[in-house]
Amino acid sequence: MTAILKHELRSYFHSFTAYFFGAFLLVVTGICSMIYNINQTISNFEYVLGLGCIVLVLIVPILTMRSIAEEKKQKTDQLLYALPVTTTQGVVGKYLALLVVFFIPLCIVGVYPLIFAQYGDVYLPTSYGSLFAFFMMGAALIAVGVFISSLTENQGFAAGIGVAVILFNYYSVTIAEYVSSTALGSAIVLCVAAALIAFLINYLTKNENLAYGIGLALLAVITATYLINSEMYEGLVPKVMTEMSLFERFYVFVDGVFDITAIVYYITVIIFFLFLSVQSLEKRRYN
Repeated sequence: MTAILKHELRSYFHSFTAYFFGAFLLVVTGICSMIYNINQTISNFEYVLGLGCIVLVLIVPILTMRSIAEEKKQKTDQLLYALPVTTTQGVVGKYLALLVVFFIPLCIVGVYPLIFAQYGDVYLPTSYGSLFAFFMMGAALIAVGVFISSLTENQGFAAGIGVAVILFNYYSVTIAEYVSSTALGSAIVLCVAAALIAFLINYLTKNENLAYGIGLALLAVITATYLINSEMYEGLVPKVMTEMSLFERFYVFVDGVFDITAIVYYITVIIFFLFLSVQSLEKRRYN
């Protein structure tokens, strides 16, 4: 795993990927700092991160698009199966390299509150708590991007789907206001979600019986619970969309609250999507 980590880091820093990612993140953070902390003389650095987090919608898919997709396109992913490492170690090694590329510019950003503290009253615990949450949110988004990259050989397609998925997550709270909150509407959306889950399981495992079994079981549970107590579906989908938003949980830190449940949620998302990435590669190995 260490060898894969070093190889990936050399690859990122011998190309423009790491430098473009870091420069773009620093430029956007610098502009937001000028708007809030300098021009408007606001001492809350966490507001800068709250405004600048939308940059992750663009730069995370660009960073992660080649992580596995390029390996599959060039057929070099076959080397992973011949190396004395497991698929899990290979995926984790690539993921840790991406985290290092993401962490380095954040170290520079971490100096900003100390500089601003010399000229005003900056509450450092909130600033660095928000910076930590920003890193965890970015780490979760990177895990999502790695999984999307594992599904295709086309880097451009991986980047496009990644932008769409992360952008949807960014606006999910706003979109939730326009989603039907009726019990029937929520049940229909859940049935569609069950079908998508079955499709994903079939894609990852190539086991149609397992996919159809889980899909039908989910549909049966949704139908039965709706017939027994439809009231429990009232407003369910908008609530789920709000709860699943990675960005909405980050704004809690911007408001000055260190939310442990949000950190646990980010870690869960990371583990879940890395697990899916491993399964995607394992499916390719057996094929």
